[in-house]
Amino acid sequence: MDLFVERGYAHTTVGDIAERADLTERTFFRYFTDKREVLFSGSKVIEDTLVDVISSAPKDAPAFELVANAFEVAGAELQGRRDFSYVRARYAIVSEHAEVQERELIKLASLAAAITQALLARGVSQPDASLVAEAGIAVFKVGFDRWVNAKKPGELATHIRAAVDVLKAVMAAPPQVARTQRMSTKSK
Repeated sequence: MDLFVERGYAHTTVGDIAERADLTERTFFRYFTDKREVLFSGSKVIEDTLVDVISSAPKDAPAFELVANAFEVAGAELQGRRDFSYVRARYAIVSEHAEVQERELIKLASLAAAITQALLARGVSQPDASLVAEAGIAVFKVGFDRWVNAKKPGELATHIRAAVDVLKAVMAAPPQVARTQRMSTKSK
C-alpha cells in the first residue's frame, strides 16, 4: 500500500512490490495472481467470518437479519485488522482504477455466492437465499462507502446497521414516504 500511495497504483509494478517486501517476483506470484490481488488479501477471512456467523446462528433467525448481523461482525473484524488510513487509501485506488473495480465486483460476487450457499445450507430456499445475499452485499457496500467518506467515521458496524435500517424503512414505507427517505439519505 505504501508503494501504491508513493508512486501511484499504475506506476507500481509487481517487481517493485516484491523488492519492497524483500521477495523475488516468483515468490510474490506464489501468493498473489497479480498486483490487484494485494488489495484483496483479506477477502477470504471476511468470507469465512460471514459464513461462520450465518452457520452458527439460531435456526429460527430471519435470513436478512442473520446476514445483516454477519456483515456487522465481519465489518468489526475488518476494522480491527486494518488501519483506517490503509482503508481510505485502498478505497481511493479502487475508486480510481477500472481494473481494480472489476476485481472488487468479482470478490463481492464471490461473497454473495458464499452467503447464498450458507443460507441454502440452513434451509432457506431459492430465490430467497440469493436475494438476501445480494441485499446484504448492497447494505455492506453502502455502509462501507458512508464509513470511509465520513468526517468522523466511528464504527463500520454502525454504518452497516444504519444502511440495514434505511433499507428496511424504504421497503416498509408507502411509495411517497420511501422517496422522501431516499432523498434525505442522499443529503447526509
